[in-house]
Amino acid sequence: MIEMTSDEAVPGHPGFTWRWYSLKNMQPDLLYDLLALREAIFVVEQACVYHELDGLDKRAEHLVVSCGGAVVACLRVLPPGLKGERARIGRVAVAPDWRQKGLARWMVTLAVEGLRRKDPTSGIRLDAQTYLQGFYESLGFEACGPEYLEDGIPHVPMQMETR
Repeated sequence: MIEMTSDEAVPGHPGFTWRWYSLKNMQPDLLYDLLALREAIFVVEQACVYHELDGLDKRAEHLVVSCGGAVVACLRVLPPGLKGERARIGRVAVAPDWRQKGLARWMVTLAVEGLRRKDPTSGIRLDAQTYLQGFYESLGFEACGPEYLEDGIPHVPMQMETR
């Protein structure tokens, strides 16, 4: 488990707590808040009916960003072999009031760094909503297939080589 405060990760943004969790070490209230944030963004805000509880969270690592006790951002990392050969970053979510503060960039950067430490020879995959392709490219990901619809939302598969 990695734990760091925002003073270490995001200069100028004191008060954030960044912690990695598995479902097994997550308290029920935190799990509820994490799922509520993801549902508010991916289901309600994006008006997309899909199975948020897809069974993959049980084997994922979750990066949770809190401020003042509230979950303000999160992402999950799936290990290699769970959904394809490579580790996958997904469910990147930032609460509306906390966007444009660099949280998503720092979360993805921390996830990439952690995955590189665990297995420096394996690449990383993600499925980006198409409008975010430029954001992920700025972090070193490259499109690796054509655009497709997932749950009615345009996505593009992306990957990063870690070698």
